[in-house]
Amino acid sequence: MPSNADRTGRSDKNAAPPLPAPLRVAVADSHTHLDMQAGTVEEGLAKAASVGVTTVVQVGCDVNGSRWAAETAEAYANVHAAVALHPNEAPRIVHGDPDGWSRQGARPGGGTGALDEALAEIDRLAALPHVKGVGETGLDHFRTGPDGKDAQEHSFRAHIEMAKRHGKALVIHDRDAHADVLRVLKEEGAPERTVFHCYSGDAEMAEVCARAGYFMSFAGNVTFKNAQHLRDALAVAPLDLVLVETDAPFLTPAPYRGRPNAPYLVPVTVRAMAAVRDLDEDILATALAANTARAFGY
Repeated sequence: MPSNADRTGRSDKNAAPPLPAPLRVAVADSHTHLDMQAGTVEEGLAKAASVGVTTVVQVGCDVNGSRWAAETAEAYANVHAAVALHPNEAPRIVHGDPDGWSRQGARPGGGTGALDEALAEIDRLAALPHVKGVGETGLDHFRTGPDGKDAQEHSFRAHIEMAKRHGKALVIHDRDAHADVLRVLKEEGAPERTVFHCYSGDAEMAEVCARAGYFMSFAGNVTFKNAQHLRDALAVAPLDLVLVETDAPFLTPAPYRGRPNAPYLVPVTVRAMAAVRDLDEDILATALAANTARAFGY
């Protein structure tokens, strides 16, 4: 029997949060990492569907994860894949990862040749019909320092070219790199469908993205007390350019922050977003579902 702490949602930080009330209008989780979550894919999808989250976009961060995303999307009709080298993966391939920070463990650097080889495999995967996006790619100035900047930018530009050539959505990871991400997109020419995953900019940047027609996907951190800038951005973002995501198992929405995230928690974020927009949750959910399908072309 669950304890009182379990019932109030303040139990052990490793415990899965309770199921939220189901949404009346089904939505999609536009960005998740099922391969990093507990339980089977079937269990995760069933739990999500039980609360009205009927579609997920499974996102790869390295070659192995991208292959897994593509295979999973091929196996499940309600899973779509995005494939890429994460911005922090590119410099690890080039310069090495002696500390083994990524899931692949410690490895030596392979130089630009190894990066180009990895990008070629992502390109092969991006051509598959059940792969709907190229990402998450972009720039990350938080975890990668100046020594990795060239590798990140080279990788980002290569992903942009792939997305355009294959007609796929571009899924962007932008951490502490707003100006450079926007600069590279302008220099290369953004794909027709570009998604800022886990949107992290302010209202002013949201207006820039809106003018360019970029989708802005909001995650559980829009519920955090210290994230007023995200709520301000959500308030001004055009409704037809807004998506919702979990980025699970990360960024679990309040009041469950710090506990494992999963697609079934999307309704918590949707309701918080509806409150920010002063919108009926059914109206917001209807827009989110249509926007995600349009963004990823399914």
